[in-house]
Amino acid sequence: MAAIDTVGILSAVESHAASSGHFERVNTHEPKNAPGNGLTAAVWVQRLAPIARRSGLAATSALLLVNLRVYSNMLQEPQDAIDPNVVAAVDALMSAYSGDFTLGGLVAEVDVLGQFGTTLAAEAGYLSQDNKLFRVMTLTVPLVLNNVWEQVP
Repeated sequence: MAAIDTVGILSAVESHAASSGHFERVNTHEPKNAPGNGLTAAVWVQRLAPIARRSGLAATSALLLVNLRVYSNMLQEPQDAIDPNVVAAVDALMSAYSGDFTLGGLVAEVDVLGQFGTTLAAEAGYLSQDNKLFRVMTLTVPLVLNNVWEQVP
């Protein structure tokens, strides 16, 4: 069994965001300081767990949940464009991850429809960082990895 290529997977998720043309900056970590103006994307691993229904007697498959959060400063003008810009960026990413189903062969599949419990989905909210308020939308990208861990009796 090969180790999970976390760096490659995060790089592939980040690459889709960077090439979308929607973001001024894309990080493969949560920002430690408040992002600037324009749209910012941050990518990180949220969860890793075995998938019983995908595993066999010799190896365990896994579900890797990657979050990609889109940030937009709430003081940007025009304010009526904040949500449409954030949703347009998330829409482009959902299309990209649906179209690059295996992230270039790094994963078995993006679990778009949630066969293993979590769908490709985004949730909007607000986040305060460094006394600045941001409109955010966090995209959960569920990635299926085949035969990650060997099972030895």
